[in-house]
Amino acid sequence: MVRLSEIEIDPAQLENYKSELREEIEASIRLEPGVLTLYAVSLRDSPTSIRILETYADVDAYKAHIESPHFKKYKTNTQEMVKSLKLVETDPVSLGAK
Repeated sequence: MVRLSEIEIDPAQLENYKSELREEIEASIRLEPGVLTLYAVSLRDSPTSIRILETYADVDAYKAHIESPHFKKYKTNTQEMVKSLKLVETDPVSLGAK
C-alpha cells in the first residue's frame, strides 16, 4: 500500500511540526515492521508544504500504524499546526531502493 500525504503547515509552527514529524517517523520505522518507508520532504519554493510518501506492507499494516500510540501522539500534537491535509491514494508502478 502506497499513499502520498500533502500537508500544509502554519508557518509559525513549521519547526515544531518538523520535530514532531521526525519523532513520529523514527518511531514508526523502528517499531512497526509493516511500515516500509516514510519519506518526508518540503517543496523547495514552499517550505510549509510537506509531502510524505508512505509505503506499508499491506492495508492491515496501515491500519495498525494509524492506531499506534506514536502516530496518535503525532496527530494530537500537530493538530493545531496543520492547515490542510490531503491523502492521495496511489497504485505503485515501480518502487526501488538502494
